[in-house]
Amino acid sequence: MGRIHVLSENVANKIAAGEVVERPASVAKELLENALDAGARRIRVNVEAGGKKLIQVTDDGCGMVRDDAMLAFERHATSKIRNADDLLNIATLGFRGEALPSIASVSRLRLETHAPEDAAGTIVEIAGGKILTVEEAGLPLGTCITVRDLFYNIPARRKFLKAESTELSHIASLVTHYALAHPEIHWELHSATDAILVAPPVNDHAQRIYQVFGRETLNQLIPLSALLPLERIGLPQPPPWRKSEVKEAEEPVKGEVKLHGFVSRPEIQKLNRNSIFIFVNGRLIRDRLVQHALTEAYRNIIPPTVYPVVLLFLEMPPTEVDVNVHPSKTEVRFRQSSILHDFIRNSARGALMKSRPVPSFTTEIRANPTASPSLTPGAYDFASNELHVTDADAAFALRAQELPPITAPLQFEGAGFAVEANAAVPVARFGPRTFDGQAIAAAPGLGKNGCSPEIADDDVPVSLESLTTLKPVGQIRESFILAINPQGLWIIDQHVAHERILFERICKQRLAESPERQQLLMPLIVELTPGQMAVFAEISDELNRNGFEVEPFGPRTIAVKTTAAGVAAGDVEHLLHEILEQFEREEQSLNLDRIRTNIAASIACHAAIKVNMPLEQNKMEWLLRELAKTDCPMSCPHGRPVVLRYSVKDIQKAFKRI
Repeated sequence: MGRIHVLSENVANKIAAGEVVERPASVAKELLENALDAGARRIRVNVEAGGKKLIQVTDDGCGMVRDDAMLAFERHATSKIRNADDLLNIATLGFRGEALPSIASVSRLRLETHAPEDAAGTIVEIAGGKILTVEEAGLPLGTCITVRDLFYNIPARRKFLKAESTELSHIASLVTHYALAHPEIHWELHSATDAILVAPPVNDHAQRIYQVFGRETLNQLIPLSALLPLERIGLPQPPPWRKSEVKEAEEPVKGEVKLHGFVSRPEIQKLNRNSIFIFVNGRLIRDRLVQHALTEAYRNIIPPTVYPVVLLFLEMPPTEVDVNVHPSKTEVRFRQSSILHDFIRNSARGALMKSRPVPSFTTEIRANPTASPSLTPGAYDFASNELHVTDADAAFALRAQELPPITAPLQFEGAGFAVEANAAVPVARFGPRTFDGQAIAAAPGLGKNGCSPEIADDDVPVSLESLTTLKPVGQIRESFILAINPQGLWIIDQHVAHERILFERICKQRLAESPERQQLLMPLIVELTPGQMAVFAEISDELNRNGFEVEPFGPRTIAVKTTAAGVAAGDVEHLLHEILEQFEREEQSLNLDRIRTNIAASIACHAAIKVNMPLEQNKMEWLLRELAKTDCPMSCPHGRPVVLRYSVKDIQKAFKRI
């Protein structure tokens, strides 16, 4: 008798469940996506014991007729695709037909559904993959799926689940993210004891962020919007001997790629990628290509060891993205990956360059006390299935506030739409005061507690165009320039400010092939390690194009005759070791663009004004003028902030005026 045999349907479903159902949040994700595919405009999620005891998703979508309700629990039964060609044009979130049978095989499931074409609704009850009852009932239009006792028949899997609060946090984060992606839908999330999220429908994503997180969080984000017509690109042409085989490659792709969302200001820095949320055609995904493009967009703006906060939405023809990569449908592949990578990178960096936001002293994104989880504590990471909660109670303080009335609509302009932040209804700051029981009116011109009037301040983030109006007033420990203008008090790091100026100047000279050089009186002999010598052989031409004249001088030594302008002779050896060592540590193959920027950044750092260096008034004024002319004055080439602003509003708060 042979050793190979066919697995039973029950075992096959449980194997599929191991791929699809990792934890309660995975069940919620599959059911939410089915509700969205059904055209729901109102979705309610009920959870008990972090989803271990109960997960219930109710929607007002199209519902199912009786036959479909029973067939939905057959493996690979789906209404979303009909043949293999449909796999290349998937426009729905679900399509594999594995979610419902997989969930039903490891839980006690109850389906209640009613389609408009049926006179009555249908109830189906399943336990461990076996249908127990099917009956008719009077039900509202839509679908309600109740999943109880997850993994009750697989105790080993149940033991791997985390604490109830952790599992609830994953579900809360997931629902919040889909609420951000679909602002037109009414979302609710309820636990056994509390209403965690209640988010009525709004007009756009900016209003949803304002609704869930508040205006302070919205002001920390930079809007992003861009369009890429695909007809300009087409597909790469095949070689002549294959043109007859690949007919579709002869025709350009039709349609366009829409990119919109929000990227954080440079001073918002996270220790991991958990705050980067990417949606492709409404699907929450993880993708290394997009994450790498965002990392490249922030290169030389934030340090390489930290990450931004990003909420990104990509909309493209379904033929341009393959979502049939993984059973959980959280990974995708793009048809024109390199073009899309550059498009995302350039769009995000362009928004950062255009905005030129000013770092402030308060840089942490926080949710309102009664709001949904902020982008930090509620981050659901599909890659690690881990959640980093900074506050032990954060998972239970996630109630969204109603969107307050808006006096002026949020306006969007240009390629990167600018959000008009002053959107809240103004309210009276102080009520009537009394004296011996008699109400008295506040004296005109007086502010809080009878003090002088409050100073008007603009809540809209100030851009670094304001650098042109700064007036330096002195130095702090001969390292930081103190300056003022009508927007507040500014502190400028003189070293990194000069570093940014020199970095952009060196990059422009490199492109023009006219670097500034300085001749050494005597050639400098530098000894290298074998690894550094190998790197030198690869980047020597680029060193020469940046002002160095260096040539081999023996098996492990080089001779330096000329250096880049501004670098002291005593720093040349240290500078070269620094450049070679950072490329020696590179895990990937060297990229020409990275070589250029890293060399320019190292030269700028060694040639820039140092700390503990006194500057005269005219030198400080020159430094601020030149900084204002740069493309990216908010950060040095290594990602450190150049300037910090202490706004008039911050000063008023410190003096208890507001």
